[in-house]
Amino acid sequence: MVITMDYKNLLAEGKCVLGIEFGSTRIKAVLADMNGNPIEFGDHMWENDLKDGIWTYSEDAIWGGLQDAYKNLKDNVKAKYDVTLKSFAAIGFSAMMHGYIALDSKDELLVPFRTWRNTITEEAADKLTEAFDFNIPQRWSISHLYQAILNGEEHVKDISFLTTLAGYVHYKLTGVKALGVGDASGMFPIDSDTIDYDSGMLGIFADMIKDKNFPWDLKGILPKVLNAGENAGTLTAAGAKLLDVEGDLNEGILLCPPEGDAGTGMVATNSVAPETGNISAGTSVFAMVVLKKAMSKLHREIDMVTTPSGAPVAMVHCNNCTSEINAWANLFDEFGKLMGANFDKGEIFGKLYGCALDGDKDCGGLVGYNYLSGEPVTGFMNGSPLFMRSAEDSFTLPNFMRMQLYSALASLKIGMNILTDEEKVEIKKMFGHGGFFKTPKAGQTVCSAAIKAPICLLTTAGEGGAWGIAVLALYAAKKDSYATLESFLEEEIFKSAEATELMASDEDVKGFDKFMERYVAGLATEKSATEVLIK
Repeated sequence: MVITMDYKNLLAEGKCVLGIEFGSTRIKAVLADMNGNPIEFGDHMWENDLKDGIWTYSEDAIWGGLQDAYKNLKDNVKAKYDVTLKSFAAIGFSAMMHGYIALDSKDELLVPFRTWRNTITEEAADKLTEAFDFNIPQRWSISHLYQAILNGEEHVKDISFLTTLAGYVHYKLTGVKALGVGDASGMFPIDSDTIDYDSGMLGIFADMIKDKNFPWDLKGILPKVLNAGENAGTLTAAGAKLLDVEGDLNEGILLCPPEGDAGTGMVATNSVAPETGNISAGTSVFAMVVLKKAMSKLHREIDMVTTPSGAPVAMVHCNNCTSEINAWANLFDEFGKLMGANFDKGEIFGKLYGCALDGDKDCGGLVGYNYLSGEPVTGFMNGSPLFMRSAEDSFTLPNFMRMQLYSALASLKIGMNILTDEEKVEIKKMFGHGGFFKTPKAGQTVCSAAIKAPICLLTTAGEGGAWGIAVLALYAAKKDSYATLESFLEEEIFKSAEATELMASDEDVKGFDKFMERYVAGLATEKSATEVLIK
């Protein structure tokens, strides 16, 4: 990428792109120049709530968080460049995939937003998987819809529009009911040849619910599917005021198709071409491998989604990753305060991740489960964090932290083994991004040991999905100059990108495998813990 240093005039003229992504714990806004280089950032911290057994974010949290993240970005630009942001070449929104946002004819939520984290749709997911002969996970939008139908929920008949979080925000700001194909592939199966919902499966679903006599058909309430780079509408006057409460933002700005965090992760790591892949590790963890051909058979542990340009992708998604590590870091922070010491949170994580590398390769026999919520890959409807050791095990801080890092990727490893061992998918290299990889070497080493392949970190990947959706917005602004998204990324964004690559040692790999033997054997104990502790 070519770096342009004279940003003041460019910002004043709106010659930049804006990307905003709703992550699990942070809403992040990234401003990038017309070469894709990040210029400035803004963010807002938030957390999901468990209400009446449903993981959700409130409407106030969604819009208040969006406005605060944008204002932080706007204030940072004003302070650094003395420019008030008024326009952009293009804007893009992305968010956590899947989930259930159902609107009525008045554009009001019929029920609180049901996020990807919920594991309340097992019956629906099983029946849909059997009917489609295609893996339909619990977190997919169609699972939530069909479960609501099976439950006899009164609101279903009143659905006018069903979408994801990214699609919801995009709709409210543009009036356009659309979704990028990558995010759409987490709502309902996609036909990669037509870049649209699978027509055969739409027909099967129609037959499954025909006795309900709903006043809608499924495709009619789903967002229109758009390919990367397509025009997805423009910012309305009302949308501009919803985003910028101070009223400085102009209407009429181009928006790219809204995407899911999986798609933006692929873009941020240049992993959209066949035989490339990436691992996003934060609150949840998922691995994406772009396939050359379809898998030989259905696997319930593996989802089939697409890139933002519609190519088929095998996705191993795990609900739990770093939340348990965060909980222990907070506990150590409390202990520090108790002892009269105030530590920087970033330093706490850096030290804990770093010391994990000093632990025994097999964690000294320690084993733990990071299941704050259910974990479909291993068949858990509910989760209960659990740590176990015997009197003979080596209970040290390095071993404990190494165990926490192993545990964060253990469920992912189970799913990845299906791809490599059963489907014979060759993984030459995986690009990593997300908070798990922030500490040098620690996350890379553990992840490489888990999947038995090199892990590559791009310097730009640290910007995450918000930068990824900014790049997709830039592609929409420049699409006439490039034949494909792949060529745009290769020729303009990543042509001179810096990266670090690491392959775990044989000892690291063997240590992770030994840990996994105990981990798999102890799943029965984790199951008992959920039965005892979850009411």
